[in-house]
Amino acid sequence: MASKKILLLSVSAGAGHMRAAEALRHCAQEQFPGVETLHLDVLQYVTAAFRKIYSDWYVKLVNASPGVWRLLYEKTDEADPRSPMQRLRRATERLNTRALLRAVREFGPDAVICTHFLPAELLMHEIRRGRWDTPVWVQVTDFDLHRMWVIPHMTGYFAGNGEVAERMRHSIAPPAQIHTTGIPVMPAFARRYAAREEAQSFGLDAARRMILLMGGGAGMGGLDGVARALLEAGHDFQLVALAGRNAAALAALQALAAQHPGRLVPMGFTDQVHRLMACASIVITKPGGLSTSECLAMGVPMILNSPIPGQEERNADYLLEQGAALKAIDNLALAWRVQRLLTEPGLLETMQRRAAALGKPHAARDVLRVVTGQG
Repeated sequence: MASKKILLLSVSAGAGHMRAAEALRHCAQEQFPGVETLHLDVLQYVTAAFRKIYSDWYVKLVNASPGVWRLLYEKTDEADPRSPMQRLRRATERLNTRALLRAVREFGPDAVICTHFLPAELLMHEIRRGRWDTPVWVQVTDFDLHRMWVIPHMTGYFAGNGEVAERMRHSIAPPAQIHTTGIPVMPAFARRYAAREEAQSFGLDAARRMILLMGGGAGMGGLDGVARALLEAGHDFQLVALAGRNAAALAALQALAAQHPGRLVPMGFTDQVHRLMACASIVITKPGGLSTSECLAMGVPMILNSPIPGQEERNADYLLEQGAALKAIDNLALAWRVQRLLTEPGLLETMQRRAAALGKPHAARDVLRVVTGQG
């Protein structure tokens, strides 16, 4: 294949957008010889004040005032992109991201894939002004389409499911430009693993069921309280709890593990989530687009916990509707749902089949095939 340079543009406001871009980068390295990729985080090319608003403020708001975030999410979804406020927002973004455009031009890509709407909006402005003619593609990273993703003048769009694709057809582009590929996950999630061997490699009892509790990339969500509620429910299972990079959450889990020897395995950040999922009967997770796509790729049913209002609630609705997940509104409901799945193997097996049927483990490959002209 002829040499091709693909630029991946993302935003580190939440981990999912970055993980989707990294999935594309790793897939290109492994499966597309001759394709050179570069992944840029937009927030590394903006002013400190803009970065704080886009990243730190977002995390603080969804944790401290989820109701305010829901209102903001809904209002921006309803906003007319031609309104004065939306035009002012885009103008402010352009003023704060000039360094990014210089870096983009310096790389000289043959194609650009955006896993966040911000860089796509910036390039849309350049296209409109006749200053950019390189193909730009947009990868939506949730199972619902927010208006912020509705960006004209793109070469094409990648949707996580058929409903997102249909919404795109009604609001943005003709069918030929829309591809229902799924949300890109790391190539490791497309492989198959021997559950018993993986369990033993982590020091787990391969004869007992394992439940994987995930707190997201930042370890948010009061994991020790969730773990305590599950362990005190009294069923015989092993619980692996991932605290991410949250040192305080990890310490709290380690203290709890001392009270429940052999039942709780706390872990910090790991790049081996795919191997843990391979030996898990259930994954308890926030319903982010990437986390849930990884579970679906591995065929693991989910219990969805503490969804962020807006995009994660809509992701949860989709997964519940498809029968691949249950949802818990508090720790009592969570413990009850775990009990139900452990005592109703037929339900658990049905959810496993539905999760596997929804999974798009090769989404990254399929996206790159289209962008490189092979699909």
